[in-house]
Amino acid sequence: MDGPHEYPPKYLEGLRLFNDEEFFACHDALEEIWTETVGAEKQFYQGLIHAAVSLFHFENGNLGGARKMHRSSLNYLEPYGKHYQGIDVETLAAQLWFCFQELRAATDPSADLQLDRTLIPKILIPTSIEEL
Repeated sequence: MDGPHEYPPKYLEGLRLFNDEEFFACHDALEEIWTETVGAEKQFYQGLIHAAVSLFHFENGNLGGARKMHRSSLNYLEPYGKHYQGIDVETLAAQLWFCFQELRAATDPSADLQLDRTLIPKILIPTSIEEL
């Protein structure tokens, strides 16, 4: 960390890339910090990584991969409650749930579903640890 009241730069970069819908690059940025983490944040970062990967798969037509990563992301994020690492985890999870609603409901694996870009969540990026 740069200072006692700042988040790791790679974390903030990952969130920015998520909001810019650069999901593969988001995955890469967050994976860098994930590999260096040994504490409680490790599974949180993994949940964010899986959220980005699920959206990447969905936008590229890999519906099975999108469904699997979506489920996994919510499982990883669920234990972190309402707020964690400066973001509203509960709202992010709800927005992801809504974004993937049509895909979760699909019973035909060959269905031609496409990601509705208007439903992609945006994360309010924290500026300091004291923000919340």
